Amino acid sequence: FDAAEFVADLRQACVTPHVAQKTRYSAIDGRTTRHEGYALSIRNRKRIEEAFGWAKTVGGMAQTVYRGLERVRSRFILTMAANNLARLPRLLGA
Repeated sequence: FDAAEFVADLRQACVTPHVAQKTRYSAIDGRTTRHEGYALSIRNRKRIEEAFGWAKTVGGMAQTVYRGLERVRSRFILTMAANNLARLPRLLGA
């Protein structure tokens, strides 16, 4: 998502682009990275992506066996609920 056109479209819509910055040829510059919220967003990105990774590997969402938007949406909600239940003991123990 660190593409010049995408970032320009976000800025035109008055949205701060919170996308991961490439090491070379990045469209994200100091206007974005100087804010504390950007640093928080980048740090929390890993926790958000972990849930989707779990859904793909353990939850079987990498290639769904269902057809139709409603069935896939229902399966996704069920998978993410299972993810929350799997995480619950660790969260309560903390």
